[in-house]
This record gives sequence, C-alpha cells and structure tokens, in this order.
Amino acid sequence: MTLRLAGLAAAVALLAAPALAAPEGSQLPEAGKLNVIAKDFVRLTLEAGEREPGYVDAYYGPEALAKAAKAAPRDVPALRAEADRLAAAVAGVDDLALPPDQVRRKAFLAGQLKAAQTRLAMLSGQKFSFQDEAEGLFGVRPALQPLASYDPVLARIETLLPGDGDLAARVDAFQARYVIPADKLEPVMRAAIAACKAATQAHIALPKGERFDMEFVTDKPWSGYNWYKGQAHSLIQINTSLPVYISRALDLGCHEGYPGHHVLNALLEEKLTKDKGWVEFSVYPLFSPQSLIAEGSANYGIGLAFPGAEKLKFEREKLYPLAGLDPATADAYDAFNTAKAQLAGAEYTIADDYLAGRVDRAQAVALQRKYGLMTQARAEQRMRFVDTYRSYVINYGLGQDMVRAHVERAGPSQDARWARMEAVISQPTTPADLAK
Repeated sequence: MTLRLAGLAAAVALLAAPALAAPEGSQLPEAGKLNVIAKDFVRLTLEAGEREPGYVDAYYGPEALAKAAKAAPRDVPALRAEADRLAAAVAGVDDLALPPDQVRRKAFLAGQLKAAQTRLAMLSGQKFSFQDEAEGLFGVRPALQPLASYDPVLARIETLLPGDGDLAARVDAFQARYVIPADKLEPVMRAAIAACKAATQAHIALPKGERFDMEFVTDKPWSGYNWYKGQAHSLIQINTSLPVYISRALDLGCHEGYPGHHVLNALLEEKLTKDKGWVEFSVYPLFSPQSLIAEGSANYGIGLAFPGAEKLKFEREKLYPLAGLDPATADAYDAFNTAKAQLAGAEYTIADDYLAGRVDRAQAVALQRKYGLMTQARAEQRMRFVDTYRSYVINYGLGQDMVRAHVERAGPSQDARWARMEAVISQPTTPADLAK
C-alpha cells in the first residue's frame, strides 16, 4: 500500500470511528489531539449543513457520516456549544509540541472553527456589522471606501466611451457587442478551459485522472460555480440567464477550473486528505477562511495563467473568431475592462450599506448599476448574490489582492510564482499566511 493510500485509509477510518475523548489526566500526543478535533469538526460541519442549505460546499468523505448528519443533526444551540468546545480544544494544543506542518494545520482548524462559531451565531439571530461578519467568517477585515472615491474611475471610463446621456446606458450598448452567441458558448468555453488547463499543467502536476463535467444552467445568483465531487472530479456550471461576455470565458475557465477551484480542491484532496490523512479537508464549509483562499487564488490564477498581454492575445486570436466576434475591437474592450476592474471595491461599500439597512434594495441596485457599470438585470442578479451570501463578496477582490501580493513576493520569475501558487492551493493556507 502506498503512503497516499495509507493516508486515505487512515482518514476514512478516523472519520468512521466513534467520537474519541482522552481519559481525564491522560496525555494524547498533540498531533493526535488535532486528529480527534478534525474528525469532530467534520461531523459539526455536516450537521450544520443540515441546518443551513449551502453551508457545505463540498464533501467527499464516508457517505455514512453524511447520512448520519442528515438523519439526526443537532440543533443550532447544540452545534454552537460544540463549535465552542472544539475551538477551545484547538487553542489548547501546544504549538511547541507540533512539527511545522501540524502548526499550520492547527491554525487552519482554528480559523475554520471561528467561522463556524460566527455562522452558527448568525443562524441563532445574532447581528454583526459587515466588517465584523467578514472578519469572523473569512479571517480578514475589509476596508470600506466611500463611493465618491470611485468617481474618478468613472470619469476615466467616460473618456473611453464618450457620448451623451447616462454612462451606464452607454456601457450597456458597448458591452452588448461582446456577448458570446448562445450557439457558440459551449465551444468557446471548452476552448477557454483547455487553454487554462494547458497553462496550469505546464507548471503544476495535476492528480492522475482529474476531470470535470460542464453544464449550462439558469436562474442562479452567480455566473459560474464549481461543485467538487471528490476523486479529482468537478462539475462546472455556467449560468446563462444573463449574457456571457467574451471577456468572461478565460475568467470562468481559470476561476472555476484551472488553476482555480477544481485544481485547489483536487490538490487538497490528494496532498492533505489522502497523503496525510487530514480528514478536515474532506469537507469544505462555504462560510470560512478557506473561501477567501479559494476565491482569491482562483481570481489571481487568471492573470498567472495569462500574464501581461497574453490573455488579450488569446482572446483576439482564438476566442473572438470562435464566437463570431470582431477581433479588431478586442483592444477597446480590454481597455474598458481594465479600467472597470478598479471599481471592484465599490461593491463592499454597497453591500455594507444595504445589509445595514442604510439603503433599500432598489437603491442598492441603482448603486450597483452606477458603480459596477452593470445592466439593470445584472445589478439585480448581483443583489441576489448579496442577499444569499452577504459579506462573501469580499473574497473575490480582497482575496485576489492578498494572494497576488503573497505570490508575487516570490519575485518576477513565472516559475517562482507558479511554485508559490501551488503551495497556496495545496497546503493548509490561512489569510494570515498570505500576509507573511
């Protein structure tokens, strides 16, 4: 039996075992204590997922545990008490008695449990400010800028799209020229994902047999989603309720696939759940610091896979012709999107004002339309996302900024950056690790 399979067997056995407790006065080795805590964390997360649909983003451990959680989940007060117990147990593990990889594992578990405490408190009716909620769930405190600070960006975009009337209306008309026709969407997306995979595979050894399925869906609050199934297999869904712009093809291919969510989950499964037997990585609670790492690395992965002008070059030469769009206009659209990206932080402020009740939903949609330069329909979809996921919105922009800073401290070499990116997405990385 290989070490990898031995680790997986140990993980499955640990998860399947009854809850463990050290006899009073006994001394479990510190790493053994983490194993016990991790197993109980998996059960806690699965049961919390029965109390809140969507709480568990992925699980690929023993099916019996998922069935047990579904059959008899503890109520929210009992789950809160369990989260408190496990958080205290993690805090009591002695770092000095752990090897370096287990110290990082402990920090990861501590962050996941803090998030569980926060989310379960929210399910009990406790109210948090936007920043407190984000910090409790995702391990970072976002800075909020006044919306007026984004007005100079809007002024610059005005110069890119001169004309009379409302800027948002001009943006709508401009972007309509870059919609991928419905009958071209699948070949464009498959070409984009293939290119993302090729760029990733040149630097990261992917698990043997990794694969994904792709589906087109409608009526979702998101534009794309990766549902990780285990055994290096993902289902990637693309929402077609609203038009998909040509600029989104590589974005979605990298973000949902390579080197984004699909690769991150496959590497964590291979290197941590299977190789080390760390069972906590067999379950992914959506509202946790793991999401800041996942979304941030997935967004940063776009520019890593296609640095500099390579993204525009590939779009112009490959994707525009596949979509039946005019490649001669690609530069203008890229310039617009580059400027528009500087508006990303406005969404945090809008979400904060909306969730705090300082603006109503109609006002929030109008602000999304103005500062996100979205169509009315897309602004309404985005507010559906805020309604559903609340402060989760910080993970995309702030997470990307943190991952970028961490990875690019490795130096200008693409090889060095890919090596550091692989470490981020295959180790128990926390937001605090990104700041080191």
